[in-house]
Amino acid sequence: MNTIISTNNAPGAIGPYSQGVKTAGGLLFVSGQIPLVPATGAMVEGGIEAQTEQVLNNLKAIVTEAGYALTDVVKTTVYITNINDFGKVNEVYGKFFTENCPARVCVEVSNLPKGALVEIDVIASK
Repeated sequence: MNTIISTNNAPGAIGPYSQGVKTAGGLLFVSGQIPLVPATGAMVEGGIEAQTEQVLNNLKAIVTEAGYALTDVVKTTVYITNINDFGKVNEVYGKFFTENCPARVCVEVSNLPKGALVEIDVIASK
């Protein structure tokens, strides 16, 4: 049986989806997070670095709520609206994933919800 993961420490779902789903087999799938501040629901102020940090903090909150740690993350997908921001995103990303780094895909997309510059989803395993 799957367990739905939800926390007030990350933005609530803005559609018909869950923040995360933990499977009976121990996999955790976390929905893509954009840089919304959980307390206000507003987009974080600042450029790509500030947005990436907020996204990763939102992901960390959901992963933690499920009883996992960032070191349990095995796969991430990073969506950015400007591939030229990859270096900046990578610098912030490297502060959250410092060892046993997960597999990753990074793609440029034409648009993200609410005008976000970055969105990231993760899969974790215990």
